[in-house]
Amino acid sequence: MAAIAYKDIDPNKQAFIFELDDVLYPAKDYYYQVYYLFASLLEYTELSDAKQTTELMVNTYNDKGASAVFGELKEQLGVDEKFRANLDVLLDSAKLPLKLLLYQNVLTLLQEVVMDRKKLFIVTNGEPLQQLNKMKHVEWHGLEPYLTCYFANETAPKPETDALELLMKDHNLQRRDLIMIGNLDTDKLCAQTIGIDYINIADII
Repeated sequence: MAAIAYKDIDPNKQAFIFELDDVLYPAKDYYYQVYYLFASLLEYTELSDAKQTTELMVNTYNDKGASAVFGELKEQLGVDEKFRANLDVLLDSAKLPLKLLLYQNVLTLLQEVVMDRKKLFIVTNGEPLQQLNKMKHVEWHGLEPYLTCYFANETAPKPETDALELLMKDHNLQRRDLIMIGNLDTDKLCAQTIGIDYINIADII
């Protein structure tokens, strides 16, 4: 089946709402770089093998998710609990060596939305500081002025609809004007609950 492109979407839509992680760009591209930086820090302070540490962190992220990574370091490599705070700080504020690249089809879609003078929003779950840091490292290709971001955790995380209700009020938009693009059941449920159209990112990329 062909990927959904901008021309396939209802032309009456005035605003496009995206989640961030694994929707605009692959989230692993952020976490892998943070894990590399953290492993380098441990190698410097604890004389551990950075390559082994990075591999364990990446494998744990892929198998069990980001929340399991530090626990696995403690269990497998005996990393001291005191370093958990260092990892948390890096996750929220690391300066990455490489830019985060948008999915190509998503970049094309974003550019077409802007060319058509429609609105672009990011409504993202997760720790606001960390989500903001990710966005700072994305290669936006000049799209930054057209993006408005809402951190759902500052009101109530999706699938709660508080952030979307605030967005509609702030920008004088109706439900029929909106389309939401995400990748998780929480995104889909949020869109269904508030009554707006939804596309899974898998159908675009």
